[in-house]
Amino acid sequence: MLAPPSASPGSARGLRVPGPRKEYVPEGGARGSYWLRLLPLLAALACATRLPSFRWPLWNPDEGYLAVQARMLADGGALYETVVDRKPPLVPWLYAGSFALFGDGTLLPLKALAVAAQLLTAVLLVSLARRRWGDAAGRTAGVLYLLISIGLHPEDTQAAAFEVFMLPCTAAAMWCADRRRWGAAGTAVACAFLAKQTGGAVLLPVVWLVCRGGVSRRDAGRLAAGLGGPVLAAALLTDPSGFVFWTVTGSGAYASFTGSELHVLGRGLVNAAVLAAACAGIVPPVVRVLRIARTGAAELWLWLASSAAAVLLGFHFFGHYYLQLMPPIALLGAAALQILPRERTVRAITVSGCACAVFLAWGLLAPRPELAHATRLADTVRARTAPDDRVLFWGIHPEAYWLADRAPASRYLTAGLLTNYSGGRNGPQVGEKYGVEGAWPVFRDELRTHPPALVIDDSRGKPYAPARVPSLRRLLAVGYEPVTRVGGAVVYVRVGPGSAAGQGGDT
Repeated sequence: MLAPPSASPGSARGLRVPGPRKEYVPEGGARGSYWLRLLPLLAALACATRLPSFRWPLWNPDEGYLAVQARMLADGGALYETVVDRKPPLVPWLYAGSFALFGDGTLLPLKALAVAAQLLTAVLLVSLARRRWGDAAGRTAGVLYLLISIGLHPEDTQAAAFEVFMLPCTAAAMWCADRRRWGAAGTAVACAFLAKQTGGAVLLPVVWLVCRGGVSRRDAGRLAAGLGGPVLAAALLTDPSGFVFWTVTGSGAYASFTGSELHVLGRGLVNAAVLAAACAGIVPPVVRVLRIARTGAAELWLWLASSAAAVLLGFHFFGHYYLQLMPPIALLGAAALQILPRERTVRAITVSGCACAVFLAWGLLAPRPELAHATRLADTVRARTAPDDRVLFWGIHPEAYWLADRAPASRYLTAGLLTNYSGGRNGPQVGEKYGVEGAWPVFRDELRTHPPALVIDDSRGKPYAPARVPSLRRLLAVGYEPVTRVGGAVVYVRVGPGSAAGQGGDT
């Protein structure tokens, strides 16, 4: 017990939140019955909270980018050579595998996998909390996590994208480290990094757990081997130099804080406030316990701190970055609630459930104007091109390629890679010279070798408009003419010998 029987909740000052028990004995029955009762509840919660994800074909440009990458890989593309992005390979491979098994016309299997990923994360958090603080704390951790897991803009929480598949890897890393399985912990950290670079932040609390028990060469070696093996294998399975460039060294301009500082900071504060509202049931008990008790769960605070540092990395503060904070928040909530009166747990779950209902309704009812715009563009492109034609969408919505079922004319699927435009950045660091190093010569060669049948300028007044991009402006002036507008986007058709217009085709 954490306090003598005579201690009242108000006299909890000086209590210590305990660390892992050396030998956990389940309360009130066998281990199996606990999970038989709890797993159906967690599965139902996972399905309910991700119900909005099935309403739309896709939720954000990340899903669109991954879908287009998977198609390019299926057509013989090579990752980090003819198929490029600033992300590690694990999730693109996951999309490619799903498309190979179920076809490339739907993301439903990946949405189902995202539900499974959230359920697995919750199960691992239950196991972590249960080993430390008992059965009730385990249930609390799992339920709280799933309730807050959609506590951001639906485009950030409902997408089957990088962070959702990263989270079970980070939770697995902590689960393995908690049990001193250092090789497996290293492998889980590697998988988190290979899902998204910031997933590697969980290495910090894992290393702390190694050091807490006294560092031995054997433990450190197992952790290093588990971490290095999968990363090295991923590099060798792709292009090693391309892997290093696209995942580590090639994003200097993207990570710069220069450009639209107030806009970016405002987005960061808004997303932090939205997450705080989603966690309104958790924050008060955590704050109360901080005031009345000494917390011994240092690795959980370190996990939260390293995740917060990962959110800050890159200075963009997109909402989906904040998903990384949710597992440690749920565990800290369970840690606080298990030393407070039971009614505080009921209150925390009730408040979290009400907040979850609001976010669930938001996801189910909110309109998707950008998806509707991309769908209209895709319909226009399909009507004006043949299935084997290549097209170029000059914008930041690569999902249009997938919706139109047309191959991209370039490996660079967004204007952001070529101009450094991202997340509302409209300051001085947007333009050709701020694009990915070496991208423009490759891009010009691609368009010269395989000119796109259509170019769709979807900049709509953004700072990467062709008027501010000389190379693209010259291309359009020499070989293309505008034929129509779709919701502010300008559709250009190729003219001259060999083009549909030059042959008298309908433009």
